Order: sequence, then structure tokens, then C-alpha cells
Amino acid sequence: MNPKSNSSSSSSSGSENTIGSWLPQFQLAGAAAAAAMVAYAVLSARLSSRCRSQVVGIIPARFASSRFPGKPLVPILGKPMIQRTWERAKLATTLHKLVVATDDHKIADCCLSFGADVLMTSESWKNGTERCNEALRKLQRKFDIVVNIQGDEPLIEPEIIDGVVKALQLTPDAVFSTAATSLKPEDALDPNRVKCVVNTSGYAIYFSRGLIPFNKSGKVDPTFPYLLHLGIQSYDAKFLRMYTDLSPTSLQLEEDLEQLKVLEHGYKMKVIKVEHEAHGVDTPEDVEKIESLMRQRNIS
Repeated sequence: MNPKSNSSSSSSSGSENTIGSWLPQFQLAGAAAAAAMVAYAVLSARLSSRCRSQVVGIIPARFASSRFPGKPLVPILGKPMIQRTWERAKLATTLHKLVVATDDHKIADCCLSFGADVLMTSESWKNGTERCNEALRKLQRKFDIVVNIQGDEPLIEPEIIDGVVKALQLTPDAVFSTAATSLKPEDALDPNRVKCVVNTSGYAIYFSRGLIPFNKSGKVDPTFPYLLHLGIQSYDAKFLRMYTDLSPTSLQLEEDLEQLKVLEHGYKMKVIKVEHEAHGVDTPEDVEKIESLMRQRNIS
């Protein structure tokens, strides 16, 4: 028998035995690490939910809309649109308080007449997020999450409000959450219908008034699941307080979309996908569409 061969065989066997003995340990270590990561993610989500427990809903409403002046007061089947939005929002289970933030006394008087809480805000704000920030500062109570509920969404589902709140509570690395639904083909090229794209983890990549994604044929692809952005959005209250201090960004100004300032400054935004047939009232022509839908659903 060849001693070298025997020695080599023995060494090889010992090496294999050593590797074999370590493999289960590495596998166990890998499994333990994976379990630890999952446990950490769950713990972080729970801590985030606890830390972001107090929630206020704010409905920003201004009279001087360039496309539709006096929009919050327009009658929707006999009730002012702002009242219908308020009544729907009151059904959300995650809100600890709900207020209307406005710069107009006619809107304030209307809201007070149906029992809403109202905060008067400056006329100088450029968007609803800035108005929500002022309202948050005026509230006497501390809140962790602020939900910006668009006043022109008279059929907003309370479940969507609860959904964006829970999304932010369960996503510690996001400072902003919003919702999107399937885009109807007839709305694909309408600049008043804001589209969005998200990554595989559900974080926003971009928002646009144009169709996104846009394929090289230049036509709407009827098989692609385009997303329509819904106006509702929620913010971490600490982030909202610093939002107005962030400088305007080129994409935000070009598209006239406040969400883009958040993304351009490098913050994360969680997007939930929901089923939502109705859209907001952007123009006078939308009023008839909303009323028609309400009649179909027997909503009085």
C-alpha cells in the first residue's frame, strides 16, 4: 500500500469530515440570522406602530382654486362637498381627531354649521401639505401621524384612510404614505389624473401628470397595470414639521406635485394599492360624474 496515497486519503477524509461537521452549524447560523432579521423587522414595525400611535386627520380646504373656485362648497346631491368628505372621514377607525384647515371664512362657517372642528390657516400656502403643517402646529395636542384627507374626495372610503395610517405605522423607514388604484384607460392621458410607479417593495419611485411608464410605441398598453394616485397621504408628524423648510425641487415645480419634493430630497414613501372606483372632483365636469356614481350606489 502506498503510504502517500493513504496519507492523502486520510487527509481528504478528515477534511471532508471537518467540512461536513461544520455545514449543519453554518446552516443553523444562517437560519438563526434570518430568524433574527425577521424578528427585528417585526419588532421595528411594532415599535413604530407604538411610537406613531396618535393620529389626526386634517382636511385642507381653500376657496381660491385656479381650476374650480369655491370647490369645497359646491353641492353634491344637496350637501356641500366638504361636508360629504368630513362625514366619510369620520368613519375611519384610526383617527383620534379630525379637523378642517381653511383660509376662507365662508368655508369655515359652512363646516361649523354641520359640526366640524375648524382651524383657520394662512392664505399663502401653495399646497395642502403646507396647510396641514400649520394646522398641526396650532393643535394643542401632540400627534405622531397626520393624514392629509383631500376635501375634493366626497366618496373617500374610511378603509383607505385606515390603510395609509397602518402602512406608515408598519414601515419605520418611511416618512410618508399614500394610496393608488388602477388607472382607467380614459384617464391615461388626463394631466389632472396623477399617475405613479412603485418598486417591488411598494415604495414610490415617481409621480407624474403624464402617463408612466411610457412605452416606445407611444400608446397606452391595455394590458399594463398603470396606477392612479389618490390624493390621500399621511406623514410622520416630525417630518411634516420640517417639510416646509425643504427647498423646492425642479421635478416638483415642473410637475406641480408636492410628493416629488419628498422623493427628490431622498425620503421614502410607502404606497398601498386599493380598489377605488371614484376619483376626486378636479373640475366642474367631475361633479356630475360623482353624483351619477352616488345615484348608482344609492348614496343620498
